[in-house]
Amino acid sequence: MADDVELEDLDGVGGKTAERLREEGLTNLMEIANMKAGELSGKVDGIGESAAESIVNSAMDLADVGGFETGTERYKQRQEMRKISTNSESFNELLDGGVETQSLTELYGEFGAGKTQIAHHLAVNVQRSEEEGGLGKGAIYIDTEDTFIPERIEQMAEAQDMDADEVLDNIHVARAFNSDHQMLLAEEAKTICEENDIGLIVVDSLMAHFRSEYVGRGELAKRQQKLNKHMSTLLKAANTHNVAVVLTNQVMDNPDQMFGDPTKAIGGNIVAHNCATIIYLRKGKKDTRVARLEDSPYLPEGEAVYSITDEGIIDG
Repeated sequence: MADDVELEDLDGVGGKTAERLREEGLTNLMEIANMKAGELSGKVDGIGESAAESIVNSAMDLADVGGFETGTERYKQRQEMRKISTNSESFNELLDGGVETQSLTELYGEFGAGKTQIAHHLAVNVQRSEEEGGLGKGAIYIDTEDTFIPERIEQMAEAQDMDADEVLDNIHVARAFNSDHQMLLAEEAKTICEENDIGLIVVDSLMAHFRSEYVGRGELAKRQQKLNKHMSTLLKAANTHNVAVVLTNQVMDNPDQMFGDPTKAIGGNIVAHNCATIIYLRKGKKDTRVARLEDSPYLPEGEAVYSITDEGIIDG
């Protein structure tokens, strides 16, 4: 909550309701203000939709959410945005310094393109000082395909003369066993951000469970509805806690593509519209990889060549 605001200050929130909110990890004023009434009532037992609407509206008033602001005010908010180095100069140049906080970044590509390797290296680099391309903060890693390898983190940390044990201690890792569990872990990540100094959230990979659990056109609407809620949770975490959220994603062939590379990310518009930065990774020549910046709100499209070594991500 804000420094001078308690849960009990919200309209309709007494001691018992405040306790229920805290049990669900809802202690941040801005997070409550950005929830829908139905979402809040569904999440917290004993709060009806009418009461939830009153609570959300009260939080919006106290947080001064929803009104217009000047371009200068928005500019000041952007000045709080930070960037995490990818460890490759050309890759960093493509991203104007690295992966940014306050938004979602999608890394998509076929197997072997380096998605998980980049995610691992970001989890190490976020712990470096700002002068060294990090944030001096920890990371959260939601692992959906059992691809988080502590030994790989150790290699990358030691290559940068970092204490590998300390680096591993600063990464909060959880294995997601299905899409519901994945969504729950994303909610828990917000609580971890409240209690720890976190600069990065990784979901590796975003669509693996959704893709396997919701098969066929008849399941598409349900899948996209759940996925949209999941993306909303991650975006709120990015904005509320000024963290970078990196999502790795799988690919499929686009049958409508007549010329060029037919590869496209899965997840459709739900994923694309929620991610500020979209990067396509593919294999290049002589064991190199190519990162193509496909979408960004302010950066031009372009490519960077990098390689994956024992030490991690380097220029290609």
